[in-house]
Amino acid sequence: MSSQKKSLNDIKNKKLLPGKGLINGEWVASSASGNSTFDVVDPATLDVLATLPEMDKSDTAKAVDAAYEAFKSFKKTTARSRARMLRKWSDLCHENADDLALIMTLENGKTLAEAKGEVIYGASFLEWFATQAEMVHGQVVPPANLNQRIVTFKQPIGVAACLAPWNFPVAMITRKCGAALAAGCTTVWKPAGETPLSALAQAVLAEEAGFPKGSINVITSLTTVAEVGEELCKNPKVHKLSFTGSTRVGKLLMQQCSSTLKKLSLELGGNSPFIVFDDAKMSTALDAAILAKFRNSGQTCVTANRVFVQAGIYDEFAKQLTERIKKLKVGAGTDSDTFVGPLTHERAVEKAMAHVEDAKKHGGQVVYGGEPMGDIGLKGYFFQPTVITGMKQEMLTTREETFAPVIGLYKFDTEEEVIELANDCDVGLGSFVITENMARSWRVAEALEVGMVGVNLGMLSACESPFGGVKGSGFGREGGTQGLDEYLVVKSMLINVAN
Repeated sequence: MSSQKKSLNDIKNKKLLPGKGLINGEWVASSASGNSTFDVVDPATLDVLATLPEMDKSDTAKAVDAAYEAFKSFKKTTARSRARMLRKWSDLCHENADDLALIMTLENGKTLAEAKGEVIYGASFLEWFATQAEMVHGQVVPPANLNQRIVTFKQPIGVAACLAPWNFPVAMITRKCGAALAAGCTTVWKPAGETPLSALAQAVLAEEAGFPKGSINVITSLTTVAEVGEELCKNPKVHKLSFTGSTRVGKLLMQQCSSTLKKLSLELGGNSPFIVFDDAKMSTALDAAILAKFRNSGQTCVTANRVFVQAGIYDEFAKQLTERIKKLKVGAGTDSDTFVGPLTHERAVEKAMAHVEDAKKHGGQVVYGGEPMGDIGLKGYFFQPTVITGMKQEMLTTREETFAPVIGLYKFDTEEEVIELANDCDVGLGSFVITENMARSWRVAEALEVGMVGVNLGMLSACESPFGGVKGSGFGREGGTQGLDEYLVVKSMLINVAN
């Protein structure tokens, strides 16, 4: 066990901490009057980690202009040259993995083990899209008119705005920007104001890997996020926008993009059902539930938000789950034995408490936890791992992501019933099915109104698998072969071959 306090002073590669935004190859402060700044805070201790430029609309316009000019030459680079740069970037992530993990843990709160896992996971997208860059193919189309020949080919769409969330500050950058750069697009990054340091470190490595100036630009902001987002949406030089975040903000960005008809990828809110059938292997169900719920302290878009357990094993599952959860260590992510770190901001604690109180009001029983934690010697945003039984459809958790280490158990009787309950939701991102019956796993997976299904496991993402949802969870896919297509446009060429 290690409880030694760590800080950014422990970062070995100091180049990873540029402390400014990036526009056209230059590390710059805000152009706003007074060089406005904001603080990045450690959610475990509430200590200020760094002070960064509060960049605004004018800075964003400059970044877009730089990307637009750079695109004129970058789009002509070969797929192989871009692949080499992506692989170099991936290698640099591995070489600097410990530093990158510490930066992430300090600004986000997740454990060092999780953070290092995310760094490696994030690098896998760079390696994947390096491979995919050289596999962009067109078609020869059989013509109905024998005097014509028809071919199609794919080209980069243009400047891509990549808006990343705070819960996966490395992987969401590489998953979006790796695909964009592989396609030949230039980029403007807007990391979340809570976790910009990880994105800046990635930009340092991408430049070191050889990406030319203007191909990568990074806007840092916290309080000016609305005007920055609006500029990215309405600027006609931006042809593609990718956003991961809430459904509410996704709808707003879609409205703002309508005037310029941008191509959009929106990976929005989830409310994942986690379904445990009577025939499930108990150890598999427990392992998957704990991973799906408590990874990143419950702050993932595919976290197990509604846990449905069939009546025959409901009581035993609740008992064993509670016993397991009681053993989870809560603390700073820099402590080696911590399993559940802090939430990323105070609003998350308030929301978790609201969900717990609402469940109690409607008859739910809090069998463990249910309170913020102020007695562990840290000032940060900690919440007890919590188990609630007797969950009902009218409860707040049924309609909203809790985004905290709070797990509520719903009881069901039949397969048909649980499919109806799981689909009674206006979003559809991820889901989990725990069963030893292979036929049932297929039936349920096909019936669930979601973009992804995990069977007998607690994680849903891999670089080679497309990630995205349906309904209010948005559209478009990241990762997989589909991820690159989001940044390409198809062009047809018809040729007259008549004598």
